[in-house]
Amino acid sequence: MTVVPRLREVIRDASATLAAAGVDSASADAEHLAAHVAGVDRGRLFMLEPDEAFLARYRELVEARARRIPLQHLTGTAAFGPIDLSVGPGVFIPRPETESLLEWALAQPLPEQPVIVDLCTGSGALAVALAAGRPRATVIAVDDSPEALDYARRNVAGTRVELRSADVTAHGLLAGLEGEVDLIVANPPYIPLGADLEPEVAQHDPQHALFGGADGMVVIEPLVAHAVRLLRRGSGRIGVEHDDTTAPATVAVFDRAAAFDDVTSRRDLAGRPRFVTATRRG
Repeated sequence: MTVVPRLREVIRDASATLAAAGVDSASADAEHLAAHVAGVDRGRLFMLEPDEAFLARYRELVEARARRIPLQHLTGTAAFGPIDLSVGPGVFIPRPETESLLEWALAQPLPEQPVIVDLCTGSGALAVALAAGRPRATVIAVDDSPEALDYARRNVAGTRVELRSADVTAHGLLAGLEGEVDLIVANPPYIPLGADLEPEVAQHDPQHALFGGADGMVVIEPLVAHAVRLLRRGSGRIGVEHDDTTAPATVAVFDRAAAFDDVTSRRDLAGRPRFVTATRRG
């Protein structure tokens, strides 16, 4: 008769396997994968007794994670703020550091029915979270990646978010909304070329969503130019995420535009410079 090991032992062994493969979050990932296979919350994991079918599927996923395939590609979901998103190959996986930008955006004093624009929406993370937090808002989410937009369509289903396929660096973006937007958020491609990245990022996130040219700024600069045109004068706000090495360069882009007040460099929860905010001058 086959002896089925207890779940704590299985997860402990999986954690050791992932740690040996260089996965920083080995213990948490081992538990996430077990919960995914079992179809339960992590808090209920250790109430279960694994059977052979569970063990076979779990070992398969642990081996895949040890090859540095992202956890979210294996589970098909990513948590972001209060929501869970459908993600997978072809779309950028939202990161916890972007939740600082979300928190800032939700705290802004906007009109009762604001117009909010999420540029470089990817999976739709910021747009969907903002629509949940501002249920009377008009939320427009923009991306030019067909693969990303496929995931975004799944994530915005049942929400008020309107998806648009467009290159955010193109002249005349969102023509017709000039001076009518109350809030712009953006998590654009901003990593400088040549940066050293973890395998999960370098090998699995779409490069189109990662790299912002040699200095990381080739998408940020046109975004700021669009903001000058689109934001409501005197009150419209913008928050743009950037690489943790390019905070001064991002502030300089806003300063050169000569159309913003309160240009502020802000840090994420880890204390790293992560995004710049500003208000459209009247």
